Amino acid sequence: MISGTPPLGTLLLIYFLVQSSFGCKCEYIVLDLKSPLQYEEVSMLKKKALFTVPFSILLIAVIVTSFFLLNIRPDTSNVSQAQKLSEYSKPAVVRVIDYAVVEWQFNDYFPEVDALLQEIDYQTLIGGSGSGAIISSDGYIVTNAHVVEGSKMEEADLANAAFEQLVTIVAEHFQVDYNEAYDYMVEYTQYTKVTKVLKVILPGGDVLDGEVKSYGAPINEGKDAAVLKIEGKNLPTLPLGNSETIADQDNIWVIGYPAAAESELLSPDSSLESSMNAGQISATSKKTEQGSPVIQLNAASTHGNSGGPVINEKGEVIGLLTFRGDTVNGQEVQGFNFAVPVNTVKEFVNQAGAKNTSSRTDKLFKEGLILYWGGYYKNALEKFEAVERIFPNHSEVKQYISNSEKKIDDSKILWSDYQTLFYIVDGVAGLLIILLMVFTFVIKPKQPKLAAATNSDPATPNENIIPDLNGDGKSDMQDVLIALKKQQDEEKKKE
Repeated sequence: MISGTPPLGTLLLIYFLVQSSFGCKCEYIVLDLKSPLQYEEVSMLKKKALFTVPFSILLIAVIVTSFFLLNIRPDTSNVSQAQKLSEYSKPAVVRVIDYAVVEWQFNDYFPEVDALLQEIDYQTLIGGSGSGAIISSDGYIVTNAHVVEGSKMEEADLANAAFEQLVTIVAEHFQVDYNEAYDYMVEYTQYTKVTKVLKVILPGGDVLDGEVKSYGAPINEGKDAAVLKIEGKNLPTLPLGNSETIADQDNIWVIGYPAAAESELLSPDSSLESSMNAGQISATSKKTEQGSPVIQLNAASTHGNSGGPVINEKGEVIGLLTFRGDTVNGQEVQGFNFAVPVNTVKEFVNQAGAKNTSSRTDKLFKEGLILYWGGYYKNALEKFEAVERIFPNHSEVKQYISNSEKKIDDSKILWSDYQTLFYIVDGVAGLLIILLMVFTFVIKPKQPKLAAATNSDPATPNENIIPDLNGDGKSDMQDVLIALKKQQDEEKKKE
């Protein structure tokens, strides 16, 4: 792909060459070519031009060719827009795990119950997981408030929720009624410690501690958005868009970690890769009972997608997936999901003091992908290796490094790598063109001096001058007629 306009210097040189040629023609067209000196000057100019003009045109061709070579861009038309968005976006989509560990003390001497509690180490775990998107290179993340709700709950509330889980375990184990198990356990059991844990798992496998910096409320209570912070630098990021510009049937993609994509048949590291589903916006003006705006989507999603980014065709986040529509006959129905608009999310980004900034990792990785898709594997490898140096656990870059190394022998030449050399060649060519023009049209051959006329030699009378035959003191046409008459008379006498 070639783009841009020719350098101004090239255009000026072409203009100078053409103008000089026409200027020469206009200058000499009024000359008296019968003059030997002027004729010789024009002849010399033509001889010079036979050499300098073709050579100048060749030099201009060199300059123009270098311009086009320098402006060749990788052709990525063989890669779909969705694939590009996936590769650009997935490294910045994270899994968020929010849970609490509640420790129990059992105060009865019922051996069977005590044995069961020993099996679970007198602990129960309560919480859940969702998705999120990194929006700054230093580790700010946006997600749903309900995804990190446990981090904001009181210990007693967490213990009560965990106790219900403990009762369920006991009731199922001993196959007794839930209420019966509840009455027994509430009398002889109490919690001793509640430990809250908030973890963020990056696509590359890093598990980092998260901290809630701003928090809205679960969707049934308010604006379902939150901002987290992890420690990091040069992290991959996603840009935040503007949800006021969206429209019905806009193409969108939902990225996250849906529980439906988990399976015992998959390898453990498969859980690190997010899923991306396509769809369209179904409605833009709906609101929750509390009056918070939501966007309706038809892209497939389920538990675990909560907090995951909804991106547009530019790769911008226009919302965070938050909840699905009601079930029908107890079955989850796909195609009716809802997202918190990104402009609502921005309120909490501002509260957290976060800035939506891209990273050097984003820039290098995107440049590497464009080069790779265009067939410039050698140059792509350099970009990917630079990404690995500044962010070693990037989720995608190791695979691209391996693929680039395998294809490096088939790599195309990226002419812009030789930009300095091209500039030197163009500069020399331009200087030569100017010198050739000066040599052709400015420097003129020396003219020989004309011999001065002298009056020392008397004019030689013309032997063919007719004498004054009619005696009027001058030779004119009358004398010619008289001479012709005499000649005719003499010829008649001879006859």
